[in-house]
Amino acid sequence: MAHVVAGIDPIEGRPALIEGGPDFHGITEAVARPMEWKPPLGWYIVLGISLMMLSLLGISIGWLFWEGTGIWGNNIPVAWAWPIVNFVFWVGIGHAGTLISAVLFLFRQRWRTSINRAAEAMTIFAVMCALIFPGIHIGRPWLPYWMLPIPNQMGMWPQFRSPLMWDVFAVSIYGTVSLLFWYLGLVPDLATIRDRTKSLLGKRIYGVFALGWRGSFRQWLHYEKAYLLLAGLATPLVLSVHSVVSFDFATSQLPGWHTTILPPYFVAGAIFSGIAMVITLMVICRVAFKLEHIINPLHFDRMTKLLLVTGTLVGYAYAMEFFIAWYSGNLYEKFAFINRATGPYAWAYWTMVICNVVTPQLFWFKKLRVHMGTLFVTSIFINIGMWFERFVIVVTSLHRDFLPSSWDYYHPTFWDVATFVGSFGLFLTMFCLFVRFLPMVAMSEVKGVLPEAHVPVEDRPKAATELAVT
Repeated sequence: MAHVVAGIDPIEGRPALIEGGPDFHGITEAVARPMEWKPPLGWYIVLGISLMMLSLLGISIGWLFWEGTGIWGNNIPVAWAWPIVNFVFWVGIGHAGTLISAVLFLFRQRWRTSINRAAEAMTIFAVMCALIFPGIHIGRPWLPYWMLPIPNQMGMWPQFRSPLMWDVFAVSIYGTVSLLFWYLGLVPDLATIRDRTKSLLGKRIYGVFALGWRGSFRQWLHYEKAYLLLAGLATPLVLSVHSVVSFDFATSQLPGWHTTILPPYFVAGAIFSGIAMVITLMVICRVAFKLEHIINPLHFDRMTKLLLVTGTLVGYAYAMEFFIAWYSGNLYEKFAFINRATGPYAWAYWTMVICNVVTPQLFWFKKLRVHMGTLFVTSIFINIGMWFERFVIVVTSLHRDFLPSSWDYYHPTFWDVATFVGSFGLFLTMFCLFVRFLPMVAMSEVKGVLPEAHVPVEDRPKAATELAVT
């Protein structure tokens, strides 16, 4: 076989995507270890904290149903407050999974293979968190079916000209396609775990979800076609979902919302925050589950470059909003943006700018792009900034509208905070269970980027080479 230089990818001639030269069996052992060993104490501690936060979510929603939306700090004119802020935040977090899995797959970016499985799982859990808030924000949570395209008992159809109606379609379709895409990629790896597990119950459970996978040529052929089809379906959703969410604001007449830059601005911000969350989780998993050779600095270098691009787009959108407000000559529009930067919520605006525009500039330096401590801290700051971005868009545009007599200052209550913290409990609980019971790395895809999977043509048997040519 042709000589393979250690640490160099034989296909791209660049630093290897997988370090340490593991073989196929070594990859299987490394990925299956968290499912087969006794979980460390740290996993139980994180799961326990997550379950406590999740119980807080249940208590908050139960009290909301009992008392009504008056337990929140929503007022007039800030009728949309933390629930909508949190909804947009979680939908944005879920964008990175589809980008890494589907878009980068179509562009044949082989570095995605080590992180796509966890990113896809993160997408599904984020969509679960996002769907909570519209359901409990409607005031009559026992009538959520009114949001579906079916006649209600008054013989009325939902208002299809409302962007809120299309949110239901966009987010539910996005969640469904993401779930199918994630599950399809899991099938070969579930079969591997089925064959490795020693528990009879485990064999049956993994066997059911592996769908009888045996790894035959025919199964791989159908699998690759289905994976490509779902990737093609999921790719437009990266652009459409958050564009539709932005229409909730852009189609209104309210200064600060009524602007055509919101759809691309929301998409860039969603990818920005989603990749930051992937980095946060991958830094933890890399250390906690000893996956340094599979999730190596090269992957973080590529992700931070995406952060730098999308962060630049977000910063450009911030500047263009002020330019358009000035260029429009609309006094109300000018006031809305000046009020954001200098009014009662200026602290929130400048927190957003520092976290989202200044922080990513660290990634111009390669040493910081691959330094795990820097990555962990900056990724958290970016998601803090992205939450404040949604807060600024929603609250500062509402609290001072056309009539000064109706101006008011919004104060979140304990139950606003508890519901938001509880949504993180749901997210972290699901992610803890995911890393414990499912392979967090796509074994079959990672093996495809190893040197052993790409035998040079001159080293193949003559008959096989002739068959490939013909």
